Amino acid sequence: MLSLLITLPILGILSILIIPEYKANLIKQVAFLSSLLTFICSLFLWVFFDNSTSKFQFIEYFDWMSLFNIHFFLGIDGISLFFVILSTFLVSICILNSWFSIKKHLKKYYVCFLLMDLFLIIVFSVLDIIVFYIFFESILIPMFLVIGVWGSRTRKLKAAYQFFLYTLIGSLFMLLAIFYMFFETGTTDFQILNTVLFSEDKELILWLAFFLSFSVKVPMVPVHIWLPEAHVEAPTSGSVILAGILLKMGTYGLLRFSLSLFPYASIYFTPLVYSLSAVAVIYTSLTTLRQVDLKKIIAYSSVAHMAFVTIGIFTFNLYGVEGSLLIMLSHGFISSALFLCIGVLYDRHHTRLIKYYSGLTQVMPLYSFFFVFFSMANLGFPGTSSFAGEFLTLIGSYQSNTFVTFLASTGMVLGAGYSLWLCNRVLFGPLTVNYIKQYTDITRREFAVLIPLLLCTVWMGVYPEIFLDTMHLTISNLLQKI
Repeated sequence: MLSLLITLPILGILSILIIPEYKANLIKQVAFLSSLLTFICSLFLWVFFDNSTSKFQFIEYFDWMSLFNIHFFLGIDGISLFFVILSTFLVSICILNSWFSIKKHLKKYYVCFLLMDLFLIIVFSVLDIIVFYIFFESILIPMFLVIGVWGSRTRKLKAAYQFFLYTLIGSLFMLLAIFYMFFETGTTDFQILNTVLFSEDKELILWLAFFLSFSVKVPMVPVHIWLPEAHVEAPTSGSVILAGILLKMGTYGLLRFSLSLFPYASIYFTPLVYSLSAVAVIYTSLTTLRQVDLKKIIAYSSVAHMAFVTIGIFTFNLYGVEGSLLIMLSHGFISSALFLCIGVLYDRHHTRLIKYYSGLTQVMPLYSFFFVFFSMANLGFPGTSSFAGEFLTLIGSYQSNTFVTFLASTGMVLGAGYSLWLCNRVLFGPLTVNYIKQYTDITRREFAVLIPLLLCTVWMGVYPEIFLDTMHLTISNLLQKI
């Protein structure tokens, strides 16, 4: 089934490449149909997933570089399943959202998104660490093009290069660690490496190499500078993919590789992770309060939410790790929806500065409903997905370190501050008519883009058990090794 999941984006890319450039509608339809079929196919992974085992399922094996004992080996477990589904889901949303906003280089634009769809599926399902690294870095190329070519402002090239260089240079340490592990063990197969015991000193060095790579992707303070700039310059759909799924590659890497391969080092460096995460929650939340650009507000809040995730992962208990996974999935829905809401305003009025917006409830009631809902979800309102994730994470962190739990809780208070402040400034008060003369509410297409995200946010918040049941055995098996 995974081979079919990989084949569909490839067929979509090949189909788009043979379509003449002037047939814009056909290009859009093929891209959307390909992404939608990929998403539907990914749902069957969940339907046929066996919750009663922690083993990898839907195994696919391709003999790729047998001379070097490197194999294209794919499999899904309770951790990776939802990231594959989230990736295919958000790519479909992005393609639908870009229907009218992208005017130039249509073929290249949709090929970039289908490439990201393909690479993300492989990243979250591959079981060979060198193949993981190849596709982990390959995603930089289409994302670099999306920011640099279809970005919204003159600084887009600077933002694209900053994004590319930060993430590429950080990952070189992981590549060196992978080479060392290969020469030491003769294999890069994740399942075999999972049984190898490195000496304590070697494990500490290897863990740091992997951590440097993943911390840039998360991103963690102080290597988070590239994220707000990339978000501001990227088109709306680029921001959705960046916040909704690319940030999760870092936390997924920590959970999948750092904890599994280096359990001793993970425990040893827990105080370091807690310190960086606690600082990130407070610092980025305070920084969010002083932003005047709508995208930067959501970008900095994303750093704070990812810091919550890293705290949960390093609690080493079921509550914390399962809560961190729920936050990752929840953030994929909520941050994506908030960037889409901001995109609605930018597409109409070509500005993201808060001072130009006020009183939108009077002229855009349906838009205001979505904006309020996702802002409340972003601050962890009960009944939404983020509340379930943050609640479990705080329970887990309380069992591990009460002081870190207290510091992380202040982030929830500050999160309520910047979310309510944002809603108050944009939606309420007198209507601004000095700069913007005409307002229109969301269209049917924009409604169709936002409503699935709303339903997913409510579903996970009201009934998280269906997600927890799937990931429970896999996480339990992981924690037993630590």
